[in-house]
Amino acid sequence: MSEESIFREVDEEVRQEQLQKLWDKYGIYLIAACLGVIAAVSGIKGWQAWQKSQSETAGGRYLEAIDLLNEESTDEARVVLDELANDGPDGYALLARIQAADVLTRSGDTAAALVLLDEIAANAGSDDLLGQLAIIKSAMITVETMTLPEVEARLGSLATDEGPWLNSAREVVALSAYLSDDYERADRIYLDILSDASTPTGIQGRARRMQDLIEPHLQAMADPTDGTQESPDN
Repeated sequence: MSEESIFREVDEEVRQEQLQKLWDKYGIYLIAACLGVIAAVSGIKGWQAWQKSQSETAGGRYLEAIDLLNEESTDEARVVLDELANDGPDGYALLARIQAADVLTRSGDTAAALVLLDEIAANAGSDDLLGQLAIIKSAMITVETMTLPEVEARLGSLATDEGPWLNSAREVVALSAYLSDDYERADRIYLDILSDASTPTGIQGRARRMQDLIEPHLQAMADPTDGTQESPDN
């Protein structure tokens, strides 16, 4: 055996002895660390599965509430919505509360609906999509009692900045302008809504119907003579 081979074997034995000492000293911690990683991964997977299950259950309950409302079983729907609002995942809890506000509005209790929507918007934050939806709905239920500047102040930048609720907010402002007899501005906003390719079909349809209502007013403004002016004496 060569001298080089002898030194290699000795070096290998030394390394094995050092590894054995390290294992004897720290092996239990390595095992614990590995088990900890496995437990953490298993915990995350379990949490994700639980969240998915909770979300699917909440989604089914929410659709159940909508079906009950469509069947005019309002009391039963409110029970489901209240359960979701109190115990459901955050998103469905907010949706349930917004739907509950719609129920209050339909029943004529707009004051309670407005309180609920303002509370949702305040808690959700101005950047939250459902919080923004609550703002739009609150503006809609007060559009007949608030002035145009008040409606615009309530909506803030939702009616001017690009975003998912832009045309919904525009529609509220346009309706407020129409109710304020500002027909030219209402018409301009409805034109903006119709020229936007992203506008939902329902909003487009309402915009066209409102333009039909606005058109006679615009014609009267363009031609103020209505046939009642007296003819000059001959």
